[in-house]
Amino acid sequence: MPETLIKVDLDESPFTNEKIHNRWHPDIPMACWVEPGDDFRVETYDWTGGQIKNDDDAADVRDVDLNQVHFLSGPIGVKGAEPGDLLVVDILDIGAFDNSLWGFNGFFSLNNGGGFLDQHFPSAQKSIWDFKGMFTQSRHVPGVKYAGLIHPGLIGCLPDHKMLEMWNTREKKLNDTDPNRVPSLAKLPETAAAHMGALKGDARDAAAATGARTVPPREHGGNCDIKDLSRGSKIYFPVYVDGAGLSMGDLHFSQGDGEITFCGAIEMAGWLHIKVSLLKGGMAKYGIKNPIFRPSPMAPKYDDYLIFEGISVDESGTQHYLDVTTAYRQACLNAIEYLKKFGYSGAQAYSILGTAPVQGHVSGVVDIPNACATLWLPTDIFEFDLMPGNDGPKKYLDGSIDMPIAHDL
Repeated sequence: MPETLIKVDLDESPFTNEKIHNRWHPDIPMACWVEPGDDFRVETYDWTGGQIKNDDDAADVRDVDLNQVHFLSGPIGVKGAEPGDLLVVDILDIGAFDNSLWGFNGFFSLNNGGGFLDQHFPSAQKSIWDFKGMFTQSRHVPGVKYAGLIHPGLIGCLPDHKMLEMWNTREKKLNDTDPNRVPSLAKLPETAAAHMGALKGDARDAAAATGARTVPPREHGGNCDIKDLSRGSKIYFPVYVDGAGLSMGDLHFSQGDGEITFCGAIEMAGWLHIKVSLLKGGMAKYGIKNPIFRPSPMAPKYDDYLIFEGISVDESGTQHYLDVTTAYRQACLNAIEYLKKFGYSGAQAYSILGTAPVQGHVSGVVDIPNACATLWLPTDIFEFDLMPGNDGPKKYLDGSIDMPIAHDL
């Protein structure tokens, strides 16, 4: 059994754990040190630190404090790692805690985070998903069952001071173009809810004032939400500080490409068994400035898909130029409208797209003015026939079951 280097207690606040942090900053002390070639286990909170409960009330999603997230386990120092190296991380195994075999999916209120389709789903809603071995089902979204592809939504190394300043400068510049936008264009440093690991006192306050939020992916990796980083995957991270400073969290039991629901995927607490090694000078050798990875050889085997297209024309009919985001949003909305014909509410359909192993593809970016994006929906996850036919869609649900909703106060 590999040694567990970072442990968490789900009954205690992550703020009491000095091996947990929720900001990126090079001054955060290493939680532990390992040698290249070591393998070990790391436990993690869910990304909210336990703010969301296993119940039928979405008020916790509506009221979640997003200034606290994400809670990450680390940083883990790797002896001999230097700026310019590549840190190689093998994910050997990953899973849920035996006493916490459930996860959650939700949509944030438009006034508290929003999401990809927040104009269509402005109120907070959530669904709870139970884990039964490798499969998951939800009492709030009947008629679907799928195998999990458990992965860390967030994993990466510490930035150096120069990179941290670059992140904060460019994100503030973007945010300043529309500082009152709801939801905001970027999440800037915020001190009150910052947890800086073992840093205390004035050092903690100084680091918290510039610590980068964990919300977006960046050059170091971070919150990339790549569903294929599961058992057997290998990731090559650029190293920017001595020791690398590897941190991870935001575990997902299952997720669709894009994690479009934002409080997306099926969020869970759990553990990872990983191995680390180094490629000295690997960044220059291979011309790498962002992580690269080899995906897991394990994936849910779904061979039959119904594919929905979207183009760069938004809901109002406005034409955009090769806008892949608009095209993917339209593909998602087209799939939601289709699923509603079988009795799902819009929220239930949206939740399926965020949690099921759907594939998102950029199918074309050269045919001006429209990019084409596609959403691949596996048909085998449904307990009924999803394909079009002459007899039309047969409703599977009668509307008596829906996801809990919490309107803004």
